[in-house]
Amino acid sequence: MPTEAKAASVEALRERLGTCKAAVLTEYRGLTVRQLSDLRKQLKAASAEYKVVKNRLARLAVKDSPLDPLAGHLKGPTGLVIAREDPVSVAKALQAFVRTTPIFAIKVGMVEGKVLEPAELRALADLPSKEALRAQVVGAIQGPLSQLITLLTAPQAELVRVLEARSKGSNTEERQEAI
Repeated sequence: MPTEAKAASVEALRERLGTCKAAVLTEYRGLTVRQLSDLRKQLKAASAEYKVVKNRLARLAVKDSPLDPLAGHLKGPTGLVIAREDPVSVAKALQAFVRTTPIFAIKVGMVEGKVLEPAELRALADLPSKEALRAQVVGAIQGPLSQLITLLTAPQAELVRVLEARSKGSNTEERQEAI
């Protein structure tokens, strides 16, 4: 029979998971308190949170939700990363932490309804950020537009140069006649 505290814990976790864009299961065995604190700080900067969860309660929280496929991976000491915004920045933060702390392991993740293995999460971390992708798209659009504007204004610019040269030439002819 579940206690009220456990039922409230499951409901709170279900609410947090209901608004997330990505969730990643990790194994934190062997990490110090300081390392976990550093991980939480890095993830907070990426608009995510890290929570150590009890597997049985987490299974109840994900049951009948889009994150239900994660239930099979809830074994052993489990930490849960809940990402509310950009999953790429969270994957980058996790990969940076894995590089500095090799004992930390990523089990599996779920991004926008798709289960991702650790290798796929590494590939996601290698993607440029959303802002960088937007800048690339703007740059790709801006280059041809700039060339088009140059082509459209070239005839007018050439006409101005010809008229300037002609006016300078007529001024020299007038001076020579004056002499």
